[in-house]
Amino acid sequence: MKHRTRFLIALGMGHALLAAVHAQADAGLQAISDLSQINGQALACQDLTAAQRAKALMLAHAPKTARFGTVFDEGTKQSYLAQTRSAEACPESAALSTRLDTLAQRLQATLPPVITPNSSASSSGTQ
Repeated sequence: MKHRTRFLIALGMGHALLAAVHAQADAGLQAISDLSQINGQALACQDLTAAQRAKALMLAHAPKTARFGTVFDEGTKQSYLAQTRSAEACPESAALSTRLDTLAQRLQATLPPVITPNSSASSSGTQ
């Protein structure tokens, strides 16, 4: 009886852990989707500073998977087309920067930066 109880407890804990991992992945995908919206708008509005920052955040935080890459690429395209087809004026650069600041904090909490051996070696050589 004890083994069965332990097994059921372990199974329940495994399920809870898996659910938490899926929730974090979903939150990460939503953050990358939101980042792509800013990126597409910045590209359409020729705010290259904001677009470069959005791409840098994507590269720093998103797992290098097709799923995350597709969400970013498709979201960027949709946002770019929406901005170029709308009659609305482009947002001020400061507004895009503020949105990126907020999103950077969200990404930090949801998808901490991915540190690779090459990125740590190159950053330590520049100091």
